[in-house]
Amino acid sequence: MHKDLLSVGALTLLSRATGFCRDVLLGSVLGAGLIADAFVVAFRLPNHFRAIFGEGAFNAAYVPCYARLLETKGHEKARAFSSEIFTLLLISQIVLLIVAWAFMPYFIDLLAPGFREDPQKFALAVTLTRITFPYLLFITLVTLQSGTLNALGYFSAAAFAPVLLNLAMIACLALAFLFPNAGYAASWGVTISGVAQFLLLFWGVWHAGGLERLVRPEFTEDVKRFFRILGPAVIGSAGVQIALFADTIIASLLPTGGPSSIYYADRIYQLPIGVIGIAAGTVLLPEMSRRHAAGDSAAAFTAQNGTFTLSLILSAPFFIAFIMIPDLIMRGIFLRGAFTEEAVEASASVLEAYGFGLIAIVLIRSAVASFQSQGDTKTPMYISLFAVAVNVALKIVLFKPYGAAGLAMATAVGAWLNFLLLIGFAFRQGATKPTFGLGQMVACVSVASFALSVFAVFAGRWALPLALRIGHFGNELSLVIVGAGGAIVYALILALGFAAYGIMPPIRFLKFKRTIG
Repeated sequence: MHKDLLSVGALTLLSRATGFCRDVLLGSVLGAGLIADAFVVAFRLPNHFRAIFGEGAFNAAYVPCYARLLETKGHEKARAFSSEIFTLLLISQIVLLIVAWAFMPYFIDLLAPGFREDPQKFALAVTLTRITFPYLLFITLVTLQSGTLNALGYFSAAAFAPVLLNLAMIACLALAFLFPNAGYAASWGVTISGVAQFLLLFWGVWHAGGLERLVRPEFTEDVKRFFRILGPAVIGSAGVQIALFADTIIASLLPTGGPSSIYYADRIYQLPIGVIGIAAGTVLLPEMSRRHAAGDSAAAFTAQNGTFTLSLILSAPFFIAFIMIPDLIMRGIFLRGAFTEEAVEASASVLEAYGFGLIAIVLIRSAVASFQSQGDTKTPMYISLFAVAVNVALKIVLFKPYGAAGLAMATAVGAWLNFLLLIGFAFRQGATKPTFGLGQMVACVSVASFALSVFAVFAGRWALPLALRIGHFGNELSLVIVGAGGAIVYALILALGFAAYGIMPPIRFLKFKRTIG
C-alpha cells in the first residue's frame, strides 16, 4: 500500500506543481479584477456540482460496492455493476448540462448574487460558465473510471489526470491573444481538459480490463445497494459544498477582487490537501474496504493509523508556514504582472485564516474512511451537515468584521469540528483503533512544529529586507531560502524525536500485500 500512496502523492504533487504554474500565470494575466472574478465563478460552478455528485459522494458509495463485488463475486460481476452505473451517470449528466445551459443566468444569480450590481461582470460570468460547464460531464465519468481503477489496484492514471487540466489551461492562456480575453482562454482550457482526462481514463480502464459498456440499467440488488449508500453520501458531500457555495455567494458581495483573493489563497491552501489528504484518502478507502470485506479488520486499522501518521508528518510544515509567513508565500508566488501588493495583502490574510484548519482538512478523508470502508455513509453525513451548519453560521457572523478572511476562519472552525466528531464517533463505534505509537508520532511532530515556528518567526523578519537587497527575483529567492531552511529544521528535530522514542520510520506502517479477488 505504501507504494501506491507514494505514487499517488508524487503524481498529485506533479498535478499541484503544474497547477501552481497555472495559477501563477492566471495571477499574472488576470490579476484580481473583473475578469478574474468572473472566471473564478465560472470555474467553481461545475466544480461544486462535481464535488457533490462526482468524486466526493460517488467514490464514497462506488468504491466500497465495487471492491466488495470484486472480492466476493469476481471481475465480471463487478464490471456489469460498473456498466450500469456508468450508463445512469452519463444520462443524468447530459440532462444536467442541458438544464444548466438553458438556465445559466439563474445559476449565476444563485452562486454570485452580488454580480447583478455589475452588468458587465454578470454577463461575462454567464458566458464563461456556459463554456466551462461541459467539463462537469466529462470529469464525472472520469470519477467513475478512477474509482474502478483504484478498486482494481491501479492508481497512476487517475492521479495523473488532473495534470491535464493544468496543461490545457496553460496552453490556452499562452494563446490568449486568439480569444476575446484571457477569461475566455482559461475557460476553454477547462473544458478541453475534461475531454483529455476522459480519454486518458478510458484508455486506463480498457488496459486494466474493466472498461464499462452502455447497457440498459436493470436496477439489480447491487445497484440498489449503491443508491442506498449514495443518498447519504450525496447529502454529506452537499453539506461541504454548501459551505463553499456560501463562500462564493458572500464573496460576490465584496468589492471587486474579493472572490479572486479567496481563489488565490485557496490554490496555495489546496496544495497540501491534494498532495497529502486526498492522496491518502484515495489509497486508504479501497485498502480498508478490501480488508474489511476479507474479514481482516486489524489490518484495516493498522493501515489507517499509518496513513494518519504520514499525513500529519507531511502536513504540519505547511500548517506552520501558512500561519507564520503567509505574506512571504503570496509575495514570492504571485507578486508580478497584474497581481499587486494590495492583492498580496488581501490573499495573505485569507491564507493565514485557512491555515488554522489545514491539519483537520488533511486528516478528514482518512477519518471518513473508518465509516465508508464498511458501507456506512450516514454517520459522516450527519457529522458533515452539523459541521457545515456551524461553518455557515460563522461565515455570516464573521463576514462583515473580517471580510474574506472571516470566511476562511469559519472554514477552519468547521473543519476541526468535523474531524473531531468523526474521530470521536469512530472510536466509540470501534471503527478506528489508534495505538500508543500513533500518540508518540503526534508528540514528535508537535515538537518539530514548534521548532519550525520559532525558525519562521526569525526568518520572516529578514526575508523582506533580503528580497529588497537581491532585487530581481528577490521575493522568489527569499521564499526558497526560508522554505529550505525550515525543511531542514523540521526534518532534523523530527528525526531526533524518532530516535529519542525509538520509533520505526512511519512508512513501515503502510506495508501491506495487495490482495485483489
